[in-house]
Amino acid sequence: MNEKDAVVSVFDHGFLYGIGLFETFAVRENGIFLLKNHIKRLEDSLEAVGIDYKVSKEEVYEVTSALLEKNGMVEGYVRWNVSAGIRGVGLFNERYDKPQTVVYVKELPEPPTEKKAVSLKLPRNSPEGYERFKSHHYMNNVLAKQELDDPTAEGIFFTKAGFVAEGIVSNLFWRKASCVYTPSLETGILNGVTRRYVIQMLNECGYELKEGLFTKKDLDEADEIFVTNAIQGVVPVSQYDQRILINRDVSSLIAKEYKKRVVEGRE
Repeated sequence: MNEKDAVVSVFDHGFLYGIGLFETFAVRENGIFLLKNHIKRLEDSLEAVGIDYKVSKEEVYEVTSALLEKNGMVEGYVRWNVSAGIRGVGLFNERYDKPQTVVYVKELPEPPTEKKAVSLKLPRNSPEGYERFKSHHYMNNVLAKQELDDPTAEGIFFTKAGFVAEGIVSNLFWRKASCVYTPSLETGILNGVTRRYVIQMLNECGYELKEGLFTKKDLDEADEIFVTNAIQGVVPVSQYDQRILINRDVSSLIAKEYKKRVVEGRE
C-alpha cells in the first residue's frame, strides 16, 4: 500500500493510549536472523498486554518479500507493528481481539564499525508493566535523543537509582579485566533479542559474564564497551563521554563472529 493511502483510525488504542508493540529486524538475501526469537517476544509481549495475535514465520517472509519487491529492494530494515485496534475513547479492561498490523520497510543502513556513547542526564523510565516491552511508549527514548549534541552517538541511560541501564536503541555490555558485564533485567531494560544471543555467544566463547546492578563508576572503569541491537549487530564503542577507548579484544571478536553467523544464517 502506498504510504499516502495507509491510515490508522484515530480511535485505535495504539494512537490514543500507546497500546501496541513492534519488532525491528533486518531482512537479508539469506533470510531474517533470529526471526523465531523476534516472533516469540512479540507474541509473548502482546499476550501480556491483552492483545490477541499470532503470526508465523511463513507469513513474515511472505509479507516482507512482497514489500521488498514492491520497493525494488533486495534487503531492508523492517518494523513489524501491531496496534491494539479500534475501541472508543476511554480505558478498556477486556482483551483486544482485532489488532491492526502495519509493516514498514526502508533501506537497510550500513552497520557502523564503531560508535560514540555519552551518559544521559535523563533517567531511564521504569517499565509500564512487570517488564519492559518494545512498545509504542517511546517518549523517554525520544526525549533522550533530543538531549544528544551528536545525533550519531548512542545515549546511555541510568536508572533513577543510579544503575547502568541501556542505550536509547541498544543493549549495553562492557569488559573489565577478564570479565564481561551487562545490566540485569532487574534494572528495567528491554530483554533484547540480540542481547540474549550475544550472552549465549559469550558463554560459548568461554568468557566470564556477570549480569547485575552496576554504577556509572563501573562503566567509567571499563576496558572496553560495546552495544547491541538487531539492525546494527555488535558495535564497539570508540569513545565514552570524554574517554577514548582503544581496546576491543572481546567486542571485535564477538562482532566478527556475529556477522559470520548472520551471513551463514547460523543461529
